[in-house]
Amino acid sequence: MNKKDIFHSNFYDLNGINQLYIEHIYQNFLNNSNSVELYWQKFFKKNKNKFLLTKKKYQYDDPMDNNGIINSDQLNELKLIDLFRKYGHQYANLDPIQLIYHKHKLNAFLLLYGFSFIHKIKNKNHNTQYQDSPINTLQSIYKKFKKIYCTTFSIEYMHLDEKQEMFWIQKHVENKVNNFFLTKKKKIKILKNLVKSEVFEKYLHSQFPGTKRFSLEGSESLIPALDTMIHYAVKKMSSKIIIGMAHRGRLNVLVNILKKNILHLRNEFSNTYIPTFGTGDAKYHFGMSSKIKIKNQVIMVDLKSNPSHLEIINPVVMGSSRAYIDQKKIFNSNSILPINIHGDSAIIGQGVNQETLNMSKTNGYTVGGTVHIIINNQIGFTTSNIKDIRSSRYCTDIAKMIQAPVFHVNADDPEAVIFIIQLALRFRYKFKKDIFIDLVCYRRHGHNEVDEPSVTQPLMYKKIKNHPTVCTIYAKKLECDKVINSTYLNNLKLKYRNKFDINDKNENYTTFNNEKICTKINILYNLKIYDIQNLAIQISYIPKNIQVHNRIIKIYNNRYNMAIRKRLFDWGNAEILAYATLLYQGIACRLSGEDVSRGTFFHRHAIIYDQNSGISYIPLNHLKQSKNKFYIWDSVLSEESVLAFEYGYSIDSYNTLNIWEAQFGDFVNGAQIVIDQFISSGEQKWGIKSKLVIFLPHGYEGQGPEHSSARIERFLQLCAQNNMVVCIPSTSSQIYHLIRYQALCQIFKPLIVISPKSLLRNIMSNSYLLELEYEYYKSVINEIDFINLSLIKKVILCSGKIYYELLSERRKMDKIHVILIRIERLYPFPKKKILDLLKIYCFINNIFWCQEEPKNQGAWYYIQKCFMSISNIKIQYIGRPSSAAPAVGSMFLHLKQQKEIINCALNIY
Repeated sequence: MNKKDIFHSNFYDLNGINQLYIEHIYQNFLNNSNSVELYWQKFFKKNKNKFLLTKKKYQYDDPMDNNGIINSDQLNELKLIDLFRKYGHQYANLDPIQLIYHKHKLNAFLLLYGFSFIHKIKNKNHNTQYQDSPINTLQSIYKKFKKIYCTTFSIEYMHLDEKQEMFWIQKHVENKVNNFFLTKKKKIKILKNLVKSEVFEKYLHSQFPGTKRFSLEGSESLIPALDTMIHYAVKKMSSKIIIGMAHRGRLNVLVNILKKNILHLRNEFSNTYIPTFGTGDAKYHFGMSSKIKIKNQVIMVDLKSNPSHLEIINPVVMGSSRAYIDQKKIFNSNSILPINIHGDSAIIGQGVNQETLNMSKTNGYTVGGTVHIIINNQIGFTTSNIKDIRSSRYCTDIAKMIQAPVFHVNADDPEAVIFIIQLALRFRYKFKKDIFIDLVCYRRHGHNEVDEPSVTQPLMYKKIKNHPTVCTIYAKKLECDKVINSTYLNNLKLKYRNKFDINDKNENYTTFNNEKICTKINILYNLKIYDIQNLAIQISYIPKNIQVHNRIIKIYNNRYNMAIRKRLFDWGNAEILAYATLLYQGIACRLSGEDVSRGTFFHRHAIIYDQNSGISYIPLNHLKQSKNKFYIWDSVLSEESVLAFEYGYSIDSYNTLNIWEAQFGDFVNGAQIVIDQFISSGEQKWGIKSKLVIFLPHGYEGQGPEHSSARIERFLQLCAQNNMVVCIPSTSSQIYHLIRYQALCQIFKPLIVISPKSLLRNIMSNSYLLELEYEYYKSVINEIDFINLSLIKKVILCSGKIYYELLSERRKMDKIHVILIRIERLYPFPKKKILDLLKIYCFINNIFWCQEEPKNQGAWYYIQKCFMSISNIKIQYIGRPSSAAPAVGSMFLHLKQQKEIINCALNIY
């Protein structure tokens, strides 16, 4: 900022992070105005009234002297308060086992900012007032604010740009902290939750010694924290809570929060346990849903199943939450409370968290604020040195990228935990923003119960070994406060141990399996031609008051001509028409991904923008007889978090077609964890069903290694046990029917669509309107030209764009001896239909599979294996040789390779 900018700049912008620097200059100005530069003199004279306003925001009485100027003593008071608010968290008592030693003690820190030691400033007396309580000395300010910001909890909030949020936290923490009161009944309830948590872990340890369970010991305060959150959510009229968490403490949460039957858990620990469906999973990966009754209200609590890949569940939780919100008639984010429970190393270490936070406030993905609880046991597996784990002071520093407040709390002070939980939730419900609760604790055992942690952390575990449990600490406090007697704790522990032994169940809780039940109503698949044509006309209509780009006018005029049968339906219009028919039949549609509204390849144009005002118009949201909603969202530039979000949306949305499209199919490998851990295996592991559709643009057009292949081979390698469907549609009518079938069918399976790029504009792939009415999706398409059977010498099977290149060249060269058959569904493999077709050409011995991809990629090895399993027919390969990269980077080499494939297939020499 130059000198001229200072005088003309916004006072509050300058008075933010530069406040102490400006105050220093201002103090010099007060002592001698000529001691500062001329531009600062002008600035202070111009803004002197605003200094008064700033002081009032600190809730002081009029701090001006008779000349309307703040004196230096009063400025010191403001500075001292400001230092506590900004830096008090660095000197708070947050670590239960006292591993953290501050490099500078608080007094030394204040000395660096111009304050002498506290005993030297006792006699400085000023007539000021703070929050209606007289504060007459800097000493009293010091004591008051140290008690507020340097206790067993502290809050980072001075980084918030929204002053309303900052002052709200400031007011509530500084006004309420000394007035926070828990009744005897509530204190005993906290103790009971702590006892339940501790007894449960010791019960498992005694029953299954040496078995992995990833215990919650050291962070038992999570249980009363979650219990408080559930009750608060009910109070705020939320009807559902969705929780995502890794394995640490999951079993404890399942039993003590969701009331999982302890006998079921014992069975899962058994060496003879056999899952009731699919492959099953480790017991600490399973989720569960429960209806929890509190007084006369019922709230659904849904703990999502999660793989060992830490943090990937977070966007899934957000997606499930958004699905719940979208199904309400009115958008109300308070209807649901998403909670993500993190580990300290994972939240800062896993990149999916950055992606998820970046997405969290965007239009198509916001859920009104997620509660983030960090089980901060100050170690990641065997690594605890901060200089090895992260580059920031706190594991929660990632929260600052979205201007979220951070609430740090010592987990050994359960009452402070409850205070922070309540304060944080009030903030979330009021401002609809993410909040971060840093539950600073420790891990009593190793990463799992088999590990010996003292091998790598000898000093830490010497302290932990001698450290009492939070249950013991809190019970002693209650005993000193005369809330309980000396025998109460042991009796309570015995009571809960007996409950686990006799499998006593709380009558207020009922549970059910988390497997989705197919409850779709039967809807007539084929519509009448009149209805289809009417919808086609409606989606091609643009109001006259919208100034449309010339290229879009041409596209929509063509779409109108398609509707009235003057043109064949191209890919983009057939796709849009499929959505229109589903909306007409009462099925919602959601499309998400990078650039989906226009389409990476300029084909979709689901949103039209006025060229003068920039206002958007969505034809699909203006259908006269639409019975549901159409959502289309251009996503952030991320694959992993967005695809995980859409998976979460798909498992909790009903009567909705849910599609995610990659910008290029190649980029889906950025979300490989989601594909491996959820989409391909979620049903087998957890019984979770999804109908998510994934569009992956694919095709070899000379655009290089990163813009050619959707890696078909990887999806086919994952295919087994009817876990998903993989299709390569080649005509506009095929994509129309495929979209409708996925939405209307009763079977819940993910659908992988290897979609085209250049083929989008190939007129050979266009379809008649009648093909949309009377036909259906064909898994195999036979030869379309008339060819004399007696002349046939060769049968070529293929998929996708290569078919049209073969067809064009065959027609051009009049190669009538070659039959072209398209396989449009790769998995499940259409065995019967292919065998029926090949019977027609049973006299032909030369059967080939032709593909654009290198031999070690694409569908070749899969196709070869399928043919080996269904017949004695030997199938041969035509295509590129094996390659480390998916494609060449040279257009010249690409065209040369492509020509060689076509010539080889058609015997052109």
